Amino acid sequence: MPPTSSPHPHLPALALLEFDSIAAGIVAADAMVKRSPVDRIAGGSVQPGRYLLVVTGMVAPVEEAVKAANAVGGNSLCDQITLPDIHPQVFAAMTGSRETVAISALGIIETRTAPAAVAAADAGLKGAEVHLLEVRLADGLGGKGLVFFSGEVADVEAAVELGTQTLGPGLLVEARVIAQLHVEVAENLLHGTRLRQLLVNSFAPVD
Repeated sequence: MPPTSSPHPHLPALALLEFDSIAAGIVAADAMVKRSPVDRIAGGSVQPGRYLLVVTGMVAPVEEAVKAANAVGGNSLCDQITLPDIHPQVFAAMTGSRETVAISALGIIETRTAPAAVAAADAGLKGAEVHLLEVRLADGLGGKGLVFFSGEVADVEAAVELGTQTLGPGLLVEARVIAQLHVEVAENLLHGTRLRQLLVNSFAPVD
């Protein structure tokens, strides 16, 4: 079954910037909103002591804001992406939504940075008929990113290939495809990928 969100509606441009200094990230956020009238900006600290900035708005103001961040970020800016028309499934996943569709084949992309994971998810969804099960960014991952695709084997393979192709040198940790996921592992993934919550769900006392 193809994803219900394709073709996707236009969404604002989105930029995601990752700093290895929290102070530098806050300075960059201030510079961005002073330089350009973006619609929204959100920033915060993540593991391991990094700072993520998310900016949305019309393409030109977002691009101008990113220029301001680069001007003041210096060597603290360790990765960044600007997506003029982010896929709605990616945007939803970034804001906490998780797909609960049946999992057949599973594709996994693990990245060294949060922006790299978002870029991989966006590229995979735009180029292949897959579902985006989850995107995880930084916290609980030592700063890494995780992307999970589901669908038919050929489609998942295409999404993983497209996602990894969009990454810069050194940003890919691992990419794998499981052609037929075991039902018990699929159930775990549908509940989430954080170990603590999985243990609570799997081993809670039964009345």
